[in-house]
Amino acid sequence: MLKKILCIGDIVGKPGRKAIQQKISDFREEEGIDFVIANGENSASGSGITPKLMSQLLNAGVDVITTGDHIFKNKEVMSCIEDPRLLRPNNYVADASGNGYGIFKMGDDTTIAVINLSGRVFMDPCECPFSDVEKVLAELNGKTNIIIVDMHAEATSEKIAMGWYLDGRVSGIFGTHTHIQTADERVLPSGTAYITDVGMTGPYESILGRKIENVLHKFTTNMPSRFDVASGDVRICGVMIMVDDSNGHARSIERVSIKIED
Repeated sequence: MLKKILCIGDIVGKPGRKAIQQKISDFREEEGIDFVIANGENSASGSGITPKLMSQLLNAGVDVITTGDHIFKNKEVMSCIEDPRLLRPNNYVADASGNGYGIFKMGDDTTIAVINLSGRVFMDPCECPFSDVEKVLAELNGKTNIIIVDMHAEATSEKIAMGWYLDGRVSGIFGTHTHIQTADERVLPSGTAYITDVGMTGPYESILGRKIENVLHKFTTNMPSRFDVASGDVRICGVMIMVDDSNGHARSIERVSIKIED
């Protein structure tokens, strides 16, 4: 049986959260989506997440929230970091709080594993994502056929390398962190759906979700500036992946961009 999985890019601030609350439940029903994964590490004023915001996203129709280098920006997160539905990169140091992957039910007896990884190129220090994911795959062996990876990384080369490294061993890999949707979605030769970045969920009349004038001030003067969240041209961006649950191979991957009307 084919399963449809929606992977949503970085949710940025209040505009991104409101978009999820307004659209995802209905979109999920209209498209027959079985499972929703969303990166929520920018949901709290553009950096981090809180227990309240995590609950809002889960109640709006998201099944699992992945994150990245901003996961611990808000100290409030420590009261919900052990919730299995909130993931932080698995290749953080071994004694970091929280979970880097989990196995979840998809509404029937089908299970899905979600793995959260962080890149190392131009990113905060962490363990090697390639050796780390090998350990996770060994632990998942025989437990589920469907495995989806959020590769939260800056360098496109590192994301693409992970795609080829895991081709045929996971169902799909979607890149996050750079906030701009790429046009390289494809199913790799051995059955893994791949895209370098799914884009962000938030205001596109912006510079990566932040007010244009503030970021331009930083670039043109090299002086500090508040990177406040913008508000115009809000969109939900991501991909839908069709997976055969009998073997975990992806059949298709399709970009999603939903414009939110003012």
